[in-house]
Amino acid sequence: MASQSNYIARKANTDGSIHYTDEEHARWQLLRSRQQKHLESYAAPVYLRTLDQLEIPEDHIPQCSEVSERLLDATGWQIVPVPALIDFQTFFDLLARKRFPAASFIRSEEDMDYLPEPDIFHEILGHTPLLTDPDYASFVEAYGKAGCRASHEERVWLARLFWFTVEFGLLHTDDGIKAFGAGIVSSRTELPYSIEDQTVERQPFDEIEILRTPYRIDQLQPVYFVLDSFEQLLQLGQKDLIPMISEARLMELKSPAFERKAS
Repeated sequence: MASQSNYIARKANTDGSIHYTDEEHARWQLLRSRQQKHLESYAAPVYLRTLDQLEIPEDHIPQCSEVSERLLDATGWQIVPVPALIDFQTFFDLLARKRFPAASFIRSEEDMDYLPEPDIFHEILGHTPLLTDPDYASFVEAYGKAGCRASHEERVWLARLFWFTVEFGLLHTDDGIKAFGAGIVSSRTELPYSIEDQTVERQPFDEIEILRTPYRIDQLQPVYFVLDSFEQLLQLGQKDLIPMISEARLMELKSPAFERKAS
């Protein structure tokens, strides 16, 4: 949801498919294989279940159309290839129509461990599995519709709600706190960090507190919010999110936790 990227989007062929090189498929395979052990240890069971359900390949980059076929059967969602960074209007409009934007390139060898923008690995492994879960998918659709109604300034506040749920959300499970956010489950470093690090704050899920909490994209998160269940997301999506922004704005932003941690 920004304006500049260090990568160039991959364009689809006339049949709608994107050609990836053998080297790019090998990069996917490496990313996928080294992440699997972390996923088994730290990802939420609902994420692991939906990952299995979606049958994401380990040895090659899947086409968005392949993933869309399975999502359509489950919840009616589709995956749409886009440049890495798109504007708010396009982003919200796609979500409101049950279309998830997926950056079409894969990271370079130099960026294997960290990339400050989404690539196809983050999009497919991180975002698409949970779109087979009806409660989660319903929230993402409702979020998109709220963003379509919001002003530009309100969208900046809404971005925090997406960040601390869809991107960096944690979940209480029978096995303790586990990760489901796409930015966590697709990250080799942040996945174990989010669960094990003793210095981070893991706060109860509270939408007003989330709206008031600043974040940065260029470091590990010092604060996470923990859902009790995806039903909380479903219930949140059934509310009007715009008045919540007004309430949060009256209370103003919280002091940045990343500054407190650095001091």
